[in-house]
Amino acid sequence: MSARISVVEGDITQQRVDAIVNAANSSLLGGGGVDGAIHRAAGLELLAECRTLGGCPTGEARMTRGYRLSARWVIHTVGPVWRGGDHGEDALLASCYRNSLALAVEHGIHSIAFPAISTGVYGFPLGQATRIAVAEVRRFLEQAETIEQVVFVCFGRRAYETYVAVMGYPLNSLGQLKADP
Repeated sequence: MSARISVVEGDITQQRVDAIVNAANSSLLGGGGVDGAIHRAAGLELLAECRTLGGCPTGEARMTRGYRLSARWVIHTVGPVWRGGDHGEDALLASCYRNSLALAVEHGIHSIAFPAISTGVYGFPLGQATRIAVAEVRRFLEQAETIEQVVFVCFGRRAYETYVAVMGYPLNSLGQLKADP
């Protein structure tokens, strides 16, 4: 299973996969962080298509073309804003991953890249969000053989090291991923 999941530190807009996941806001009309970067890289056509979708509730996902991105598709999902953990945040975040992967299967997508959904301005604790992301992806991949590759794309060293630790991948003395995790 781990051969189907990888962790990289980098820019999600540069990933060479069938689909990238956008940590969007409910309007789907762009914003800051990952959302803004994806909209800028994809071009104005992405915004025009997003306007036709009528938004997206928290925990759900919608799909558009990728336009100027390397990825052919963008799967937009709206993660929960952290409000202390007593407002269903864990379940909503898990739903983001399940619904994004379900859309990928429905559309014949074989490779998909995820950002660390809700861990930026939405304030979800990184460790907790990472454990949810990894568990949901692993669980989904047990049932969905059509998805060949899932990449967790981490913006920044802290996120990368958190994902590597949760995945159980070993690091060498330089803090780099050892070969064949």
